[in-house]
Amino acid sequence: MSEMNKKAIVMLSGGLDSTLAAKLMLEQGIECIGINFVSIFCTCTSRKKKEAGCASEALKIGKELGISVHTFPKGMDYFAVVQNPKYGYGKGMNPCIDCRIYILKKAKALMSEYGASFIVTGEVLGQRPMSQQRHQLNIIEKQTGLKGLILRPLSAHLLPETIPEQAGIVDRTKLLNISGRSRKQQIELAESSGITDYPCAAGGCLLTDKIFAQKLKDLFVHKKNYTMIDLKLLKIGRHFRINENTKIILGRDQSENMMIESLASCYTLFRPADIPGPTAAVDGELNDEVMSELMKLMLRYSDSTNETTIKLLKSGKSTRTFTGCSIKNRG
Repeated sequence: MSEMNKKAIVMLSGGLDSTLAAKLMLEQGIECIGINFVSIFCTCTSRKKKEAGCASEALKIGKELGISVHTFPKGMDYFAVVQNPKYGYGKGMNPCIDCRIYILKKAKALMSEYGASFIVTGEVLGQRPMSQQRHQLNIIEKQTGLKGLILRPLSAHLLPETIPEQAGIVDRTKLLNISGRSRKQQIELAESSGITDYPCAAGGCLLTDKIFAQKLKDLFVHKKNYTMIDLKLLKIGRHFRINENTKIILGRDQSENMMIESLASCYTLFRPADIPGPTAAVDGELNDEVMSELMKLMLRYSDSTNETTIKLLKSGKSTRTFTGCSIKNRG
């Protein structure tokens, strides 16, 4: 770790808070290096560009602020943390304290490489109930070995002085005292600073979504050696647990059908040959019971309104032909 200097790693999530934290540091002449950890669970987008994600937002903000931004994927070691968090979950499968510890440890390991002497975050005291209460911030600093080296400019006046403040690297009088869950002060500060196209103020994480959390829990329970593909597929389609060994995923529309066919190459793929309908990915056994259930589901979510013959395709070759009527039209 470098000696104390005017160079900091900024945890640039792509959200409004970390953007403001970086700007406050730049105004004090601190050289900032943006770090963004990419997660497939992120739901944050720009208010104007719905297709953008956290990483692209962080890169855009870095360009606007004139700082370099480095992105790093959260690897399979991160999902092990999600599966077995030391400090538990929030309302869904969100291990917020463990997640903060994970990314701050990664950032700490980068400090020497980038010549940075402290870390800056956009955290606000009391904003997030799971990870931004005072005692939780203390746990995070202790577990990361970064006590006194994590500067939170938006809430600095409400927290103990950090080492860069004590050393005169950062002027504490120019930092803020924001607390609580309201973003009113941050939004006003953004407007006064000319920041208009900022991302969603609070960011977002699929792990807090109850439906998504149920699908993730199901994966952890039923598949020991899951892969990144399995995790990505949780974000797509309708998921049906048929038995302990088998799950079926159906595309909701043509776009999802294409994504399933592209992503789920290690699954068994089926699609109707002669009517519009969902692509299906089957993970697990393919016995008569599963095939019968698959037929029913594909008919139910197809555009068929009458008795229909459906050819299910596997790897582009016809495997079986089923006849039946859509469940949604049965009396």
